[in-house]
Amino acid sequence: MDELKTLITGLDTTWVLVGAALVFFMQAGFAMVETGLTRAKNAGNIVMKNLMDFCIGTPIYWFIGFGIMFGGTGALIGGLDLFCMKTDDYATMIFQTVFCATSATIVSGAMAERTKFSAYCIYSALISLFVYPISGHWIWGGGWLAQLGFHDFAGSTAVHMVGGVAAFVGAAVLGPRIGKYGKDGKPNAILGHSMTLAALGVFILWFCWFGFNGCSTLAMSGDSAATAARIFYTTNLAAAVATVTVMIFTWIRYKKPDVSMTLNGSLAGLVAITAGCDTVTPVGAAIIGIVAGFAVVLGIEFVDQKLKVDDPVGAVGVHGICGMTGTLLTGLFAYYDFGTGEKLGVFYGGGFHFFLTQLLGVVCVIAWVAVTMTIIFNVLKHTIGLRASVTEEIEGLDIHEHGLASAYADFAQTSSINNFGGVRDTYDAALPENPVHVDDAVPVQVKTPTETIASDTNITKITIVAKQSKFDELKEALNKIGVMGMTVTNVLGCGTQKGKAEYYRGVQMDLNLLPKIQVDVVVSKVSPAAVIAAAKKALYTGHIGDGKIFVYNVANVVKVRTGEEGFDALQGDDFF
Repeated sequence: MDELKTLITGLDTTWVLVGAALVFFMQAGFAMVETGLTRAKNAGNIVMKNLMDFCIGTPIYWFIGFGIMFGGTGALIGGLDLFCMKTDDYATMIFQTVFCATSATIVSGAMAERTKFSAYCIYSALISLFVYPISGHWIWGGGWLAQLGFHDFAGSTAVHMVGGVAAFVGAAVLGPRIGKYGKDGKPNAILGHSMTLAALGVFILWFCWFGFNGCSTLAMSGDSAATAARIFYTTNLAAAVATVTVMIFTWIRYKKPDVSMTLNGSLAGLVAITAGCDTVTPVGAAIIGIVAGFAVVLGIEFVDQKLKVDDPVGAVGVHGICGMTGTLLTGLFAYYDFGTGEKLGVFYGGGFHFFLTQLLGVVCVIAWVAVTMTIIFNVLKHTIGLRASVTEEIEGLDIHEHGLASAYADFAQTSSINNFGGVRDTYDAALPENPVHVDDAVPVQVKTPTETIASDTNITKITIVAKQSKFDELKEALNKIGVMGMTVTNVLGCGTQKGKAEYYRGVQMDLNLLPKIQVDVVVSKVSPAAVIAAAKKALYTGHIGDGKIFVYNVANVVKVRTGEEGFDALQGDDFF
């Protein structure tokens, strides 16, 4: 019998430790989502903040936070257990530590791209020190909400809504990024630099959420195994349904299914189901997913466009609004017994008492976090400063805060300011002033030129901007007339039509930068007219976007290897 008990204890402890490892790995998921949905010049800063959330929060939570949360059964606060001296349950300690870090890191994305790193580190310490532990004690540590019967199984409110409310307060106190809103208050779309990274982050978070929710049973023995299996299913179902809901909703709303919003939809479903994943049926989980899908889209739009709070990654909508929504919906759809011996959901005959308890808990936690975080962020703002300088924000926090020239050292990217004042990371497609412009709208009959634009001894630079799909045809056409060397660059840009109207996270883009290829050639013995004629023939389709050709006179060329200049420098290698 003793051996059996030891085996069961070992199984339960292993289950909790596996969950702790999965929840820890959520830090990687958050880092990828936030990095992908922001600009490349701040990628290193985002990663650094996610790393330090965990590394600052761990000792702070060990020092005092865990004791405040679990050191007693008082109504408002647990107690003092400095350095966890009264606790030897290390499995619970590490499991709760990673949950604390998750709540802290939610704020990073909402305050991205304009927050001083030093101020962010202090915030991270303070939320782990007492903000999260106190409300966490109310819910999970035997505090007054737990005594009233408030149910938040794995943290829709205790973790996600706490982080979402803190994110809203931080973003509001901080103010929007430069160029986010025009003088008329209209929001401008500031695109994230990598949907691939964002998608990877969502897949990581979805995977880890099975540990976040499933392992919150804290056991795998007895009936806990069946409960964990149900939790896995309802968690996955809600996330999938929310994702499909957002895809369809944005398809109708924006005319195309929005990638970044759909990724947020997956997270919205995961956040919303977290409170009641143990007690709802699959039908309840699916309905929660549908509601979360609508809530996240409308919530992000409301925060961004109506409240004018700049949240680059949608953290407020995903974690704050959907955390609240999922907690309240648990009051409607709770079905399976979680210790009371009765079904408490409104739709299963439980009446409104349980729902009102859920509502009371949500309101009180929002009030606690909003008040404390408003004080914290305003004190930081008026002491060491909360916001980076204009120069730091425009040039990027990576270089100024961390001495990191670029998170992508092999890719030369520059920051340019678009025509409505917003800062974009893009390949620089600017061209010298006053080029000779050759219109691309009229088809031509190509024949051997009888007249050149410049004499064969003059040097001419020709820049061709065209569709990427046409590069092979263009290269072959230039090679046939003797142009063997060229410089090729992937660029982003648009003409006077500003590109086709598109939406990004619900905001119509006034300037839609399209991917193009820029080919530069410098010729002397090859006739510029021949280059232009060959390029026009290769690129012409008769549709908008065929491209442009710019022609420039070159004052001189110097060959570095030999020191030759002018015509001699180009002999044998006509290239730019």
